[in-house]
Amino acid sequence: MTTSRRPLGFWSATALVVGSMIGSGTFLLPATLAPYGAATLVGWGITLCGALLLAVTFARLARRWPQTGGPYVFARNAFGELPGFMVAWSYWISMWCAIAAIAVAFTGSIGALFPALTATPVRAAGCGLLALWLCAGVNLLGVREAGRLQLLTTVLKVVPLLLFGLVALWFVDARHYVPFNPSGEPLGSVAAATVALTLWAMIGLEAATVPAESVDDAPRTVARATVAGTAIAGVATVLACTTVLGLLPADVLAASAAPMADAAAALWGPGAGMLLAAVMAVSCIGALNGWTLLSAQLPMAAARDGVLPHAFAKENRRGAPAFGILVSCLLATVLVISNYNRSLVDLFKFSVLLSTAATLLPYLAGAAAWLWRGSGLASRLAAAGALAFSLYALGGIGAEALLWGAGLIVAGLPIYFWLRRGRSPRN
Repeated sequence: MTTSRRPLGFWSATALVVGSMIGSGTFLLPATLAPYGAATLVGWGITLCGALLLAVTFARLARRWPQTGGPYVFARNAFGELPGFMVAWSYWISMWCAIAAIAVAFTGSIGALFPALTATPVRAAGCGLLALWLCAGVNLLGVREAGRLQLLTTVLKVVPLLLFGLVALWFVDARHYVPFNPSGEPLGSVAAATVALTLWAMIGLEAATVPAESVDDAPRTVARATVAGTAIAGVATVLACTTVLGLLPADVLAASAAPMADAAAALWGPGAGMLLAAVMAVSCIGALNGWTLLSAQLPMAAARDGVLPHAFAKENRRGAPAFGILVSCLLATVLVISNYNRSLVDLFKFSVLLSTAATLLPYLAGAAAWLWRGSGLASRLAAAGALAFSLYALGGIGAEALLWGAGLIVAGLPIYFWLRRGRSPRN
């Protein structure tokens, strides 16, 4: 694709990063973090520092290898084909798990606006799947259309989110932060657990690296968009989530399907709660759109190299990798339907941890790739910090999500060896 035909510029690429990061996590995380109280600030601090180190590392990698595929390309170029496949497979799993989690979060926002639509598990699942397939339809129209929707939804959610966080900060009740660690667990254990959860809000920092060949002046634009997008999303997310914890009692937050909307309603009345629920719905649509785009672009790059089935590399007449879009959304649909009998908070938390576990392998590989093949003392120190952070976060994921993630990664190996066996010797 020539530079003049590349549909994503700096603002669209930044919107892809911010929009992929600010989705369901910002609006639903206060419910899952409520049992840890103000001690979550420790986890947020570690996560934000680690995310910025990862962003700097991926920015350097994008300058070195500005190719579609992002983490897959970095792992393949640094370590070879099999590690590249494992990163591609793991990252792809994390994407459709993320799509499922965000669809569930969209259901929570719609439930706050129209309770009857989510009154039963079947209705709730139906609302989430409707949003999921709406975004699939937009992506089937092409990368340019998906980029335009991403830019629009990012503006519509970031501005209200920052305003809410800054204004609501003045209404925080400090008593809700006491005791500092209501869980009673050691602070080290709380930090590990909250890092695993808060990392979900930072996942997507690498988003601009994935469709690199669709980005104008990719080496420069992707690097700038990665760092700028991570900083914008990180500040907005930490501000909003921490503020909400100081607005409502922990037991109320823990049971809420839309904690930020409930906090706004408690402060300024039902109208404000409805407005925040609408912002959350828009946010989820933007994140769904971004992750749907990424979930097709990454396997397309791997398929072109022959490490995933060739069908993923096929594009429709609008230039969209239709097979990847449809398969990713189908798998996300199965995950939602198979777990629809869980509560929204439980289903969201399970999908978050599974997606985070599957994402950490690409993060580990990216940091290790720059340590191995990169240059410059400062950037390699940043990569070492990113690697240490990723290993630390992995330890807080929990056995269930780690076992699921490991099982799904191992399940992909027969596909790799089958494809490798079917290639001609010269390939």
